[in-house]
Amino acid sequence: MYLLLWLSLLFVSLARLWSSFGGKKKKNVYPLPPGPMGVPILGNLHMLGSLPHRSLHKFAKKYGPIMFIRLGLVPTVVVSSPEAAELFLKTHDYNFASRPPVQSAKYLHYGNKGLAFSQYGPYWRNIRKLCTLELLTNLKVEMFKPMRTDAMGGLVESVKIAAEARDVVDLSAMTQTVLGDMTYRMLFRRGDRVEIESTIQEALRLTGLFNLGDYIPYVGTLDPQGINRRLKNVSKVIDKYLEQIIDEHMRDAHEKRSRNDMDFVDVMLSLMHSKDTENQYGLDRPNIKAILLDMLEGGMDTSATAIEWGFSEVMKHPRVLKRVQEELRSVVGMDRMVDEADISKLEYLNMVVKESMRLHPVGPLLAPHESMEDLTINGYHIPKKSRIIINAWVIGRDPRVWSENAEEFYPERFIGTNIDVRGHDFKLLPFGSGRRSCPAIQLALTVVTIVLAQMLHCFDWELPNGMLPEDLDMNEKFGLAVSRANPLLATPTFRLSIHRM
Repeated sequence: MYLLLWLSLLFVSLARLWSSFGGKKKKNVYPLPPGPMGVPILGNLHMLGSLPHRSLHKFAKKYGPIMFIRLGLVPTVVVSSPEAAELFLKTHDYNFASRPPVQSAKYLHYGNKGLAFSQYGPYWRNIRKLCTLELLTNLKVEMFKPMRTDAMGGLVESVKIAAEARDVVDLSAMTQTVLGDMTYRMLFRRGDRVEIESTIQEALRLTGLFNLGDYIPYVGTLDPQGINRRLKNVSKVIDKYLEQIIDEHMRDAHEKRSRNDMDFVDVMLSLMHSKDTENQYGLDRPNIKAILLDMLEGGMDTSATAIEWGFSEVMKHPRVLKRVQEELRSVVGMDRMVDEADISKLEYLNMVVKESMRLHPVGPLLAPHESMEDLTINGYHIPKKSRIIINAWVIGRDPRVWSENAEEFYPERFIGTNIDVRGHDFKLLPFGSGRRSCPAIQLALTVVTIVLAQMLHCFDWELPNGMLPEDLDMNEKFGLAVSRANPLLATPTFRLSIHRM
């Protein structure tokens, strides 16, 4: 069986190589970018290792900031410097605005109807416009504030109970819990997520797996790893749940709700049925379900991971923790919790968030782009249908940009600068840049900052069993989001002067 499979793959690989380099080949004036030699069928896939962002960094040191590799049969360009990133994400943004097809989006996101992995074109532009203007504006982020506040209050109460008992808290699990609560409240106006949470986690895990079908297209139908079968099963469970959610909201649509009672589903259904807009976004149920799943995955995984790394760095650097808490004491005071309105005044905490995202971008290899036409960049030929990988992890640690202490967690490096994380500075790209940058930047920054602020203001934290800060494990685990390899554990002590929250 496996011998037949590999023989089939070898035949397909040779056929593809013949079609690429045979008699029909048009001679290119410019060469491909330099890169390591690969092997038949797999290309350079076997060289990526367990932490691809680090492996690709080693190759980039030898071959340069624009490097060519093959992932299976897919020509791939790896970008590893701010200057090169600007060429691909700004100068030639249009040509690289599409996404390569991936099996997880095909099965989970209703045939690529979600925002994250849709190919560039009229459909994607419409959905992007919907999310930018109707769901993720500053006004809408403010509208969902009461739901975030409720979730935050519940978290503080639970951690306060642990503090009174001197229990060790799993901060990694804690961030997943509060982000799950916030996300479900904003999307569905409900906090009971138990019935679907494990399925969403399985969807995230499967999406982060290496799937041969994404790199050797003819393998997708064979599904030798069984990933596509599991994706289909998970998709059925999620679809049933989302159908129930939409049905409930449609049944309740006749009830007049205040502005603060509306959630993401309410907003999209109102647009779908609005006589004023005549459904200008072309919304239907599959569109809505695909967008909701994008929001679920992003809200539960990426923001939680960003908070986890921020906590880790602060715990590892007591000097930073002390300065953050001094700022919170000065700006907020010790007789109340932090409010989202305080965030803009917490200058040092905002530098901490930026510094954490510099060293630990949640997606160190930004969501891949795909070239729509042949192009020449810096004297190199970039073939049509090439996959473009931006190594944001390397860019954030570039000593040419960040000086010799680029590997050090030092928030003060942002004092007196206007560097931000919104895609304007190509030296710091945790959310990407250009057309395909994350549309939920404002919401993500709000959530990450308020959770860190609240937990560091309400509680002091100690590492368990007398562990020294410098001994804190900072190893990574690769996936859809690169999280800590091991949970972050700490013991809280309540520090506010109020007793009732």
